[in-house]
Amino acid sequence: MLSILKETEALRPIRSFVRRQGRLTKAQKWALDQYWPQMGVDYQNSLIDTTQLFRRKAPLVLEIGFGMGDSLVTTATLNPEQDFLGVEVHIPGIGACLRSAHAAHVTNVRIICHDAVEVLKHMIADHSLEKVQLFFPDPWHKARHHKRRIVQRPFLELVKRKLKVGGWCHMATDWQPYAEHMLKVISTIDGYKNLSVSEDYVERPESRPLTKFETRGKKLGHGVWDLVFEKITKESLKKGE
Repeated sequence: MLSILKETEALRPIRSFVRRQGRLTKAQKWALDQYWPQMGVDYQNSLIDTTQLFRRKAPLVLEIGFGMGDSLVTTATLNPEQDFLGVEVHIPGIGACLRSAHAAHVTNVRIICHDAVEVLKHMIADHSLEKVQLFFPDPWHKARHHKRRIVQRPFLELVKRKLKVGGWCHMATDWQPYAEHMLKVISTIDGYKNLSVSEDYVERPESRPLTKFETRGKKLGHGVWDLVFEKITKESLKKGE
C-alpha cells in the first residue's frame, strides 16, 4: 500500500495532472488496505503480463483518470468478457473504486496508481489494447496551462501504438473548447478514423455509462462531447475505408 503513496522515478517535466492525496475516508482507507493486494498493480518499468494478471486471455480496455471509479466499475460489471485496467493518481478515488469493485463482485478490474503516460510507455505492450478510455480529463482552462492537457499529439500517437488495429480511442469532455482541441489534434494523425458520420462528435456510446456528475450537468444545460476514433491500417487509409 505504501508504494502507491509515494512518487516513483522521475515523471515528465510537464504533467497533465496534479498529484493530490486528498483526505481519505475511513471506508476508502479500509478498502485500500483490504483490496489493493488483490486489485492493485504497482508501477514497474517493464511490460506487464495481462494474461497472468487477470488469469485469462481477454480483450483489454485501459481507462485513464477514472476519478471515483463509477464508470470503470459499471463498465466492467456490464462487460465480464473484457478485462479493465484503470490508471488514476487520486488516492481517495482509488479507495472508492476498490470499494465499489469489491461490492459489485467484479473480478475483471485492476488498478495502477501512476502517471498514465509512463504506464503506457513502459507497462503496456504495443498493439495490445482493444480500447483506451479518457473521460472528462482536466481541461486546464487557462491558456497558459493548455500545455498540461493530456490530449496532445505525442500522447495520441502513443495511444495509437498501443491499440490493436480496429481498437478505439474514446474521449469525452464537458468543456467545448477542450473538445475542439481534442478533435483538431487527433484529426491530424494518420492511422485514426473518426467514427462520427459528421466527422466531429458522436452520441454517447452505450459503452460509456452516464454518471451522476453528467446527469447533474445536463439538468443545468451543460453539454458533453464524445469522440471515438478507430485505429486503422495504412492500407485502409489509402482505400478511404
